Amino acid sequence: MVFSGLLPLVVEDVVDEGQRIEVRARTPQGDAVCPVCGASSGRVHGYQLRTVADVPLDGRRVVVRVRVRRLLCPTSGCRYTFREQVPGVLERYQRRTARLTRQVKAVVKELAGRAGSRLLTVLAVGVSRHTALRAVLNIPLPTGRTPRVIGVDDFALRRRYRYATVVIDAGTHERIEVLPDRTADTLEAWLRGHPNVEVVCRDGSATYAQAIRRALPDAVQVADRWHLWHNLREAALSEVKAHSTCWATVLDAPIYDGPRAQTTLERWHQVHGLLDQGVGLLECARRLQLALNTDKRYARADRPERMLRVPKYRAGLVDPYRDHLRKRRDEDPAVPVRHLFDEIKALGFTGCLNLLYKYINQGRADAERSHISPRRLARMLLTRPDNLKAEQHELLAKLTAACPEMTQPGRDDRRLRPALGAGMPTMPTRSPPGSPKSERPTCLTCTPSPGAWTATSTP
Repeated sequence: MVFSGLLPLVVEDVVDEGQRIEVRARTPQGDAVCPVCGASSGRVHGYQLRTVADVPLDGRRVVVRVRVRRLLCPTSGCRYTFREQVPGVLERYQRRTARLTRQVKAVVKELAGRAGSRLLTVLAVGVSRHTALRAVLNIPLPTGRTPRVIGVDDFALRRRYRYATVVIDAGTHERIEVLPDRTADTLEAWLRGHPNVEVVCRDGSATYAQAIRRALPDAVQVADRWHLWHNLREAALSEVKAHSTCWATVLDAPIYDGPRAQTTLERWHQVHGLLDQGVGLLECARRLQLALNTDKRYARADRPERMLRVPKYRAGLVDPYRDHLRKRRDEDPAVPVRHLFDEIKALGFTGCLNLLYKYINQGRADAERSHISPRRLARMLLTRPDNLKAEQHELLAKLTAACPEMTQPGRDDRRLRPALGAGMPTMPTRSPPGSPKSERPTCLTCTPSPGAWTATSTP
């Protein structure tokens, strides 16, 4: 019963060699089929020895030496010599028995290369990490059924350059398929091959929505909870940034008021002046020598004050000399940066000229650093009131009095919590590609913009 997996073979002898057990066997007598013409043959042309490894026994390696026959095809036009195979025990070109191969695949499927090789060595099955990886690649992919409820989302293979689409089972969260890109045609072709899908859970991408409508017009499209919370938090952060002129006054936070702020305001008037004349965005960007995305950002702002932001820079090497830079730039706005660099160098500045150029171009010499960032303020607006401290409640009360519309995302957040449940993500660093943009709220402090702020929902 120990060698029951070798039953098709005829075991002639078992030799105990200490750390290794050798099993000597031969193939049974009988005819075999020629792999070329399919004729049956029992004519022996010669004999060969095959040495294969078998499953360990009592922590010791087991080696099987099998004498196999080399047969001659009786067909006159073929006359092919071939070695007989033993299906289920010995596979062609393999150095392990079929049952040992199954055990190796079961281990490397869970642990892959190096870890699988180390565990198999402990189990008295010595394989290298490369052999373990080849065993993983030889495992056939499962061909399970496609569930009726799936989830679709994109991910970056190389951020900003190449993206792919992953399809998962929304019930078990198992991966079903990885598509090579995130275009509508690719997803549509996959969905047409799986017509039994009834519900598709996706983000706010219009590309995926178009593919689903074309391939499965009767399928239900569901907005997943994570992207709803993600979009709400992105909208809250955008509103806090857009209302900087409101909350900066309450918090005594400085707003850019130097040359860079004046340039921003002048550029806003230039962009909207051209747009009022009927000039398109692309032509407007060409005339003003701006990037198209920069031109769009100015066009979306209904008032120039919406473009002003609270500085959020960390302390740097130039900060101790900010007062001197302000004084010199007030006395002579056209003073060369090289002269300023020589002056603060004599005062003890240890940085380089490029650092000073960057410091002045960013407007850091014109405004102080705010004591609270827009992201931190947005997080405070979306936090449960029970989790806020007393001073945070006082701050929110001041903000509500100064700009009630800016606190609207917090009220929408608390209204959506019971419907979507727990597990909301924290403030994200950036929105995923394809996420919809929310409209900005009306503000009585800032001039009202057309339309009131509404929570983003996925069609």
